[in-house]
Amino acid sequence: MGMKSWGNSWICSRLEINPILALSAFGMIFFSHGHGTRVLIFGRFLPKKILLEGEQLKYPTKSPDGIFFGKLSLMSDFFKRFKTRATRKDEEKRRPKELLKTKYLLFQDLLRENNRVLSLMADMEEKLSEGYLFDRPYIYSNTKAIADAVSDIIENLDKLSQGRYKRLFKQYDEISKALEASLSLQKEIPVSDLTIPIARLKNAMSDIAGLKIARLGEMKNSLKLPVPEGYSITAYASKRFLDHSRLSEKINELLKGLDIGNMEEINEMSRQIQEMVISAEIPNDLKNAIQQATDDLKSEIHPFTQTPGHQTTVSVRSSAILEDGEFSFAGQYATFLNVPEYLILRRYKEVVASLFTPRAIFYYKTKGLSEEEIVMAVGVLRMIDAKTGGVVYTMDPNDPEKDIKIINAVRGLGKAVVDGSLEPDYYSVSRKTGSILEKRITEQPVMLVCNQEGDIEERIVPDEIKGKQCLTDEQIKALSDYASALEIYYGGPQDIEWAIDHEDHVYILQSRPLKIIEVEREALKVPMRVAGYNVLFEKGVIACKGIGHGKAFVLKSEADLKDFPEGAVLVARHTSTRYVTVMNKAAAIITDIGGVTGHMASLSREYGVPTILDTESATTAIRDGQEITVDAYNCNVYEGRVSELLEYSSKKKDAFKDTLLFKKLEEALKWIIPLHLIDPEDKNFRPEKCKTFHDITRFAHEKAMTEMFLIGKGQDSSGGTIPLGKEGPLDAHFIDMGGGVKEGVKVAGPEDIISIPFAAFLKGLLSIPWPEPRPADVTGLLGMMATAATTSESVLYRSGQLSFALIASNYMNFSIRLGYHFSMVEAYAGENRNDNYIKYFFKGGGAAVDRRLRRLRFITEILERLGFRVTVTEDVLSAALTKYKQADIEKKCEILGKLTVFTKQLDLIMSSDTLIDSRIEEFVKKHF
Repeated sequence: MGMKSWGNSWICSRLEINPILALSAFGMIFFSHGHGTRVLIFGRFLPKKILLEGEQLKYPTKSPDGIFFGKLSLMSDFFKRFKTRATRKDEEKRRPKELLKTKYLLFQDLLRENNRVLSLMADMEEKLSEGYLFDRPYIYSNTKAIADAVSDIIENLDKLSQGRYKRLFKQYDEISKALEASLSLQKEIPVSDLTIPIARLKNAMSDIAGLKIARLGEMKNSLKLPVPEGYSITAYASKRFLDHSRLSEKINELLKGLDIGNMEEINEMSRQIQEMVISAEIPNDLKNAIQQATDDLKSEIHPFTQTPGHQTTVSVRSSAILEDGEFSFAGQYATFLNVPEYLILRRYKEVVASLFTPRAIFYYKTKGLSEEEIVMAVGVLRMIDAKTGGVVYTMDPNDPEKDIKIINAVRGLGKAVVDGSLEPDYYSVSRKTGSILEKRITEQPVMLVCNQEGDIEERIVPDEIKGKQCLTDEQIKALSDYASALEIYYGGPQDIEWAIDHEDHVYILQSRPLKIIEVEREALKVPMRVAGYNVLFEKGVIACKGIGHGKAFVLKSEADLKDFPEGAVLVARHTSTRYVTVMNKAAAIITDIGGVTGHMASLSREYGVPTILDTESATTAIRDGQEITVDAYNCNVYEGRVSELLEYSSKKKDAFKDTLLFKKLEEALKWIIPLHLIDPEDKNFRPEKCKTFHDITRFAHEKAMTEMFLIGKGQDSSGGTIPLGKEGPLDAHFIDMGGGVKEGVKVAGPEDIISIPFAAFLKGLLSIPWPEPRPADVTGLLGMMATAATTSESVLYRSGQLSFALIASNYMNFSIRLGYHFSMVEAYAGENRNDNYIKYFFKGGGAAVDRRLRRLRFITEILERLGFRVTVTEDVLSAALTKYKQADIEKKCEILGKLTVFTKQLDLIMSSDTLIDSRIEEFVKKHF
C-alpha cells in the first residue's frame, strides 16, 4: 500500500469513517517526513459523529510499518478549525429560523399593542356614543395609553422592516401634537390689581373678575341698571393667596387621581382641601388691598357718614372664572350674606375653599374641566336688605313656544327661591306685550331676613301680609322691562336674580344665560294620561321635561346620597344643589317643595334629568323602593312600569353630550378613530397618508403581516415560513417553533400538522364548507361601506388578507384576517391542565352597527356556552378560558375553527334578533 493510500486508510479507521467518504470529504492528504508532518486537507463537510461528539482525537506516534510520524499537531489544529467552520455553517443554517422567531416575537408584540389600541378606541367610542360618565383624567390616561401603544407599534414595525417605514415617526409626531393641542384648555390667569371696583369692570374682564361680577360692572356702566356697589377680589389675588401658602400644587395633585364615582373619596378629599385653604394665611399685600377696597366701598355707600364704627355689611359672592358662562356652576360655590367688615377675610377664604366642595368637584370633573382651570375671583357687594327677592326667566325654559317671562318671588331675601326652600309666588308676563298673564300666590309662612348680628335668620311672616301678593304690578312690570333689556343686550334668554329693598328700590344682583330645553317632535306625542295604571299624584311644576322610570329613593338625609343607586328616582323634601352628585345616575327627580327658577332646576336641565318640583306630597305618597314611572311632560307619577311612556325616555343618556368634556373627547377622537387607509392595494396606502392613530395601526398591522411573509419567501422549510394548503380561502403561513409539523414538509396539509391545538383548530376550520359569496339583503347592503358593497370577496381576500401562525407541539397563536374581520386564537394544550388555556380576540366590520352587534351577540353566546369569559366593547370582543383538560382544549379549538367559518360575513344576513337566536341553536345542535 502506498503512503497516501495507507495514510488515508489509517485515518479513516481511527475516525471510523469510510475511506471513500473521507476522500470525497477531504479531497487530498499529503504527508511529508521530517521534524513534523504537514497535512493539507480540503474538505466540504465533517462527519456527523465528530460534529456531534466533538471528541479530542489521539493519534499513535508510529505507523504499523515502523515509520515515525511524530506528533500530528497540525492535524489536531485542523480538526479544531474544521469543527469551528462547520459549527459556524450550522449556525448560519439555523440563523434564518432564529431570525424568523425573533421577528415573530416583534410581530406578536405589535399584534398585542394593536389589539390594545383597538380595545381602547372602542371603549372611548362607547363612552362618547352612550353618554357614560367619565372625567378628564379618563381622556388623558386613555389617549396617552393609545399614543404609547401606537409608538410601540411603530418601533416594532421599524425593526421588522429594517427601517423601511421611517416616515411613520413623522406622522406620529404630527398627530400627537394635534391631539395634545385638542386637549389643552390651560387658561392663563392675567396679572392684575388684587382688587378692582365694580365701577371699573366690564364683560371683557371676565378672566380677571369672573363673568358674574364682570357682568355686574357691564350692567352698571353700559346699561346703567341698578346694581349694588362693590369690588372684585380678582382671580390673580386668588392665585396669589394659594401660591403664598404653596397650596396650588398640593391641591392639583390630590385631585388629579380622584375617582368621581366614589362619593366617600370625594367627600374626604373635599374636607381635607377645604381645611387646608381655610387655615392658610392670606399674604399681607392682599389683606391690605381688601381693607383699602372695603374702606373705599364704605365711602361710596356713606359719603357723608362720619360716625365712628359705622357698621357696613356686604355680601361675599363667588365669581369663578368659568361660572355663569358655558358652565352655570349654579349653586355650587359659596355665597355669604350680611357679612360684617371684620369677617370679610374669613368669608373670602371660605368662598375660595368652596371651589372644592364635593358637589363642585363632581360638577367640574363631569364637565371635563381641569384643576388648573378652576380659579376663583370673589365679589364683595353692598348688602341689600331685601323686602322681596327672587328670579326672572326671560323665557320658559321647558316650553319656549309659550312666549312668556316667568317671575318667582318670596318675601325677604331671594335665597329661598334659588335654593328651593320655599314655594315662591309665580307670575307670568307676555314677552310680546309685557302684560301680566297669570299670578299664583303662595302661603309663604316664613321668610329670610338680615339680623343685627351680621347673619341671616328665618322669621315668621306677619299674618297681615301672609298669603298676599309679594310684588306690586308696577314692580312686576319694572322687573319685566329690566329682563327684556338684559336679554336684548346679551343676545339670548337670561336667568336673573333681583332684590327690592325696604325703600322699594329694585336691584339686579346677577344675570346669566338661561338653558332652554328644545322640545322634540316625539315629545309632542306623549299621551296626557295612560289608562290602566294607578296615578300616585298629578301635581307640581316641571323643571325639566322627560320620562323616567325606576325604584324610588326617598331621601331622608343628604348624607344618604352616597348610597344612591344607578337608575333610581330621587324623591326629596326640598331641592338642593347637592343633588348634582347623583344626577348622572338618576332616572328622575321629584320634590315636595321647589321652583323652576332655582339652582337645582337649572342643574336638572343641564344634566337632562326629568324633574317635577313642588308636588307637596311626593315624600309621603311614594314608598322607598317603590317602582314608579315619572311623566315630566304632563306632571304625572304612575305606580309601576308604564311601558307606553318609556319609548319617550331614550334621551336621558345624552345628558352629557353638550358638555365641554364630550366636546373635548370628540375633538380628541378626530385624531384617533377615523380610518382613511382601508385598501392595502390603494396607491394612497402609504405612511405619509396616515392622518390618525387608527391609520397608523392599520398600516403597521398590514405591513407587519407582509414583512413576515417577505422574510419567509424563498426560504426552505428549515428556515422560512410554511404555507398551508388551499383547502379553504385562507392564505395562511406558519412558523414551527418545534414539534408542530412533520419533518421535511414544505407545503403543509392538515395531515402534516402535529401541533395539538392547531391541528384541532384546522380540523374544525375545514370540517364544514366555506360559504360562497351570497347576495345580502337590502338593509345589509345599506349598512356596508360603499367599497364593500361593490367589491367581490375574492378581491377582499387578495387585499392583503394574510393569516399567520406560530405553532409548537402544544401551542398555537393564529392571527386570521377574513375580509373586514380580524381574529386571533392563542391556545396551549398540555398534560398539566393548570397550564392550559385559550384566548380569543375578534374585531369585526363591513356592515351596519346593528348587524355587527348582532354577530357579536352570536359569537358571545357560543363562547359563553363553551365556558369562555367574554368581554365586548363596541365591536371588539375578547374572551379567555383556562385550566381545562387537554382533550377539552382540543375540542374547544375545533369548535372555534367551525365558528370562524360559520360567522364569516354573518352580519350581512342577520337582519333580526330572532334570526340570531335560531342560528345560535343551529350551531350548537350541529357542532357542540
